[in-house]
Amino acid sequence: MPRVVVVTDSTASLPAELVEARGIRVVPLQVVVGAQVLEEGPGGATPDVVAEALREFVPVSTSRPAPALFAQLYRALAADGAEEIVSVHLSGEMSGTFESAQLGALEVDLPVHVVDSGQVGIATGYATLTAADVVDAGGSGQDAAEAALARGRAATSLFYVDTLEHLRRGGRIGGAAALLGSALAVKPLLEIVDGKVVPRERVRTASRALARLADLAVEAAGDLPVDVCVAHLANPERAAELAASLTERLADGLEGREVMCGELGAVLGAHVGPGMVAVCVSPRP
Repeated sequence: MPRVVVVTDSTASLPAELVEARGIRVVPLQVVVGAQVLEEGPGGATPDVVAEALREFVPVSTSRPAPALFAQLYRALAADGAEEIVSVHLSGEMSGTFESAQLGALEVDLPVHVVDSGQVGIATGYATLTAADVVDAGGSGQDAAEAALARGRAATSLFYVDTLEHLRRGGRIGGAAALLGSALAVKPLLEIVDGKVVPRERVRTASRALARLADLAVEAAGDLPVDVCVAHLANPERAAELAASLTERLADGLEGREVMCGELGAVLGAHVGPGMVAVCVSPRP
């Protein structure tokens, strides 16, 4: 058992093999589909399950992990020899997961540094990986927590949705509520600012939305080494189109500008709905 252990939640969207290789522990959130309560992940709530339920108008909601679940994990890590824990989670403005982790930390006798990444999805994942990098380099839990927080704050997360209805139902709409009912906001372009969903632009078509996402992502990348990820829910063709465009535009000889592409996790997908395409640009430390 490492002296400092990094924990995150399932919305961080980190591949299982990467989590295992880096020794990161993941606490699952839950998705309620109709009368079924499923943990996010393979064998439970998957993007396909959520997208199909939303298309069929089956009620879908999400649930944060209980503080007791975090406390149980933290105690188990302590019993195995951990001396510090760094627990990195999605925005506290979007979910009670961060609060649950804080409450769970009060129940254990070792230092637990709970980090609100201020982000969602892979942006939280990148912050988690940065914490693991610091730990692997011999840094303290406090060092790792500060690095994770800084990386979350530096990330740019942009996305468009076919409709704001799913965000409205889940109470995650934030400042984007101003776009509800606007005929001009056919394809709202949104971003995460201070941990909340806020409007960025209004576009008429999905094609225009993709073009603007690409422009804004390139602008956010600047001349920095960055990690870039395109995510979608039930919209693989448009996501692949955006990823290909970004790969071409960011291939300028700088190291560390790879573009990944994949499907959004079930929990976040429940709040944005099928058709969503997002891009995260996360400058490397």
